[in-house]
Amino acid sequence: MRGRQTVRDMVLSMLAIGGVVFVGYLFIPHSEGSGLKAVDYRSSAASAKRAAPYPVLAPEGLSERWKATSVEYNQDKKRPKAWHLGFLTPGGQYAAVEQSVEPREQAVNTAVEGAKPDGTATIGGQEWQRYQGKSYRALVVQSGSATTVVTGSAGWEELTEFARSLR
Repeated sequence: MRGRQTVRDMVLSMLAIGGVVFVGYLFIPHSEGSGLKAVDYRSSAASAKRAAPYPVLAPEGLSERWKATSVEYNQDKKRPKAWHLGFLTPGGQYAAVEQSVEPREQAVNTAVEGAKPDGTATIGGQEWQRYQGKSYRALVVQSGSATTVVTGSAGWEELTEFARSLR
């Protein structure tokens, strides 16, 4: 008799705990979407344009489906002045523009692990070098002292659209 009560009490306790967990789950808010928070990059871009020794590029005219997720202008004296602006694309992939005064090969190797040349693309009248890496790809152009790398996990079509929007 004593053994049956112990098993019965354990089952009742487990049901009570399960009920509390279920009720808690119902009332605790759950995040929706990708969990990425959109950022406003326009004021950071304006500040970077005043401080950078090269023309800082930011997109204009992209649809609202492009969500800016990260922005930074590095002015650290130990590293080259660098502009970064990252986006979640309409296709749910990552795309970013990276600009610095680093030489092309160094900038590409920093942005794209295992980068190998993959031809060229003409975008906005400029010829961009294409690179394919292990998980990212990149479009790269040298303009004056600046190296511009448009990179990410997005496909060539979205990266080209992003590069075309840079002003």
